[in-house]
Amino acid sequence: MTPASGSCSARQASSDDWTLIDLAPPVADLRADARAGLRASPKRLSSKYFYDARGSRLFEAITRQPEYYLTRVETALLEAVAPRIAQRVGPNVHVVELGTGSGIKTRQLLDALDDPVAYTSVEISKAALIDSTRALAAQFPHLQLLPVCADFTRPVPLPPARRAARRTLVFFPGSTLGNFDDDDALELLRSIRQTMGTHGLALLGFDLVKPVERLEAAYNDAAGVTAEFTLNLLARLNREADGRFDLNRFAHHAAYSVERERIETAIVSREAQTVDVAGETVHFDAGERIEVEISRKYTGASIRGIAAESGLAVAETWTDAARDFALVLLRAQDADA
Repeated sequence: MTPASGSCSARQASSDDWTLIDLAPPVADLRADARAGLRASPKRLSSKYFYDARGSRLFEAITRQPEYYLTRVETALLEAVAPRIAQRVGPNVHVVELGTGSGIKTRQLLDALDDPVAYTSVEISKAALIDSTRALAAQFPHLQLLPVCADFTRPVPLPPARRAARRTLVFFPGSTLGNFDDDDALELLRSIRQTMGTHGLALLGFDLVKPVERLEAAYNDAAGVTAEFTLNLLARLNREADGRFDLNRFAHHAAYSVERERIETAIVSREAQTVDVAGETVHFDAGERIEVEISRKYTGASIRGIAAESGLAVAETWTDAARDFALVLLRAQDADA
């Protein structure tokens, strides 16, 4: 995320204490991306389009499934080490979070920090952003809230805080970096490096490599919530891109690649068919896949490697007792250790 030109004046929701800055991508972007992705070989759709209002609700339901350990483990870890994070980060920081979601982990961090000057949340789902901002406003009435509805994978102009901050802390939990391929992950980390500045810090969550059976269970819950979440992407194309997908003729598929150390999620056509979407007719062979998401899993070496390539260095790492998940504090390579 880097500063960019553009207006920040759109106001879709507000209270006496905060105003939402609406920089959400237009529907035309979804249509264009759908056309380009479904022409590609293999077909692909961006996982960022999962998060309409219904998709955001479904994702929160996923985090409550017994197989989906990530949120529970990261939340418990953050609760345990938040005082140490706050001590390392110091007082009077401007927190910038990418992808706020429900805001549970946000509240844990803000509650631990010493007098943060402002909180900027960058979230593509407007409904989720408004809900989390209202909840934060009730819990932190004296904290300046600067919600921005935007796609954080693109440059976003950050609103200025009223009070001067000692440093910027970028917060990117959930192992969301693992949803990006190597090149895009590097680009995003370099953007985070620019946002936090030479003396800033970034706190990221990383899901760690573990047995295949446990990983695949987490992305194929028995209740079928993840499958419903994945197929909601097609339902969104029906609503917003003149799609004619019959969701019963497609299936969710998620499997772990040991070689690439990542879960690979796809939507699979159950049969040969054609579908109209975004003004085009798209043919699917039986068994043909639409690639929709990857979820990279990390080791200590791979975390240090991608950080170094992006101009960052590991300042400190915290893991749970089972070493399922890591919270990693990153600094600029040219900053004091």
